[in-house]
Amino acid sequence: MEIFNSLIAKLLSPMVLAFALGIFATLIKSDLKFPEGLYIGLTIYLLFAIGLKGGVKLSATSMSEFYKPAFGAILMCCLIPVWSYFILHKIGKFSIVNSAAIAAHYGSVSAVTFSESLSYMEVMGVSFEGFMPTMLAIMEIPAILVAIFLARTQNKDDKSSSWGKLFHELFAGRGTVLLVGGLLIGFFSGKKGFEQVAPLFDTPFKGVLTLFLLEVGLVTGRKLGDLTKAGPFLIFFGLIMPILHATIGIYLGKFLGLSLGGSTIFGVLCASASYIAAPAAIRIALPEASPTYYLTSALAITFPFNIVLGLPLYLSIAKIIFGVNV
Repeated sequence: MEIFNSLIAKLLSPMVLAFALGIFATLIKSDLKFPEGLYIGLTIYLLFAIGLKGGVKLSATSMSEFYKPAFGAILMCCLIPVWSYFILHKIGKFSIVNSAAIAAHYGSVSAVTFSESLSYMEVMGVSFEGFMPTMLAIMEIPAILVAIFLARTQNKDDKSSSWGKLFHELFAGRGTVLLVGGLLIGFFSGKKGFEQVAPLFDTPFKGVLTLFLLEVGLVTGRKLGDLTKAGPFLIFFGLIMPILHATIGIYLGKFLGLSLGGSTIFGVLCASASYIAAPAAIRIALPEASPTYYLTSALAITFPFNIVLGLPLYLSIAKIIFGVNV
């Protein structure tokens, strides 16, 4: 019953309903569309706000409390692309470059899914560690590098762009600069510094996230037609792997000392698939990879599953693992 109530609460949240409205608007061929500048502005706001608030909370966290979960985050974002690659290539029969491209997206993380998980935890009254945004920043890049390394070592005819250009895209890209920069600003300015900008970066956060999910719904709606090209294996992969990754992440989070809420959010990070950082890097490093596969799986399959059904499911799994009645 609690799982059902949790799912209903999730489905009726403004963020999920806005996402559904975006898909519906696309299906009925509405002329609703976000100006490019507004979409970029919403992205900048969300990434910087996540980093800023995470830095403030990290400033009040002892390293002894943080280093084990940080190690677990690095471990998971290095392992997920490895087994994802071999599953896609050996079982799914995808090419080397397409397997690596998809694996990069599933090893990296989605800042929007993470943002939605924070809001969901607050609605459900579940507390979590303040340094979780730092875990997001840690997990964004390594998986992409691991997947590209796999592609280049497995593919003898690889003629992709240089590692230097790739590293610049990853570390100087908008998402990395905003997340890491926000973390550092929040860390050094602390709680008192954050209070000066809280009216902009705290209270309006959920409203901005709702608008952003409306735009993501529009984009997802346009990608639904590609599901037929993706094939049943990729659809199955996009639905099953997030559950597997979330379960492993929750178990690992508990083992490393995270709370119920922290382990759930860590599971969400492991389950999420990037559609901002990873596509930009893959476009440079593996230009021959098909966006139909990696964007459709990440954006049209895994993302909707995670924000609509995944979050309540992962919280229920976490409660079972932690021995809390569900």
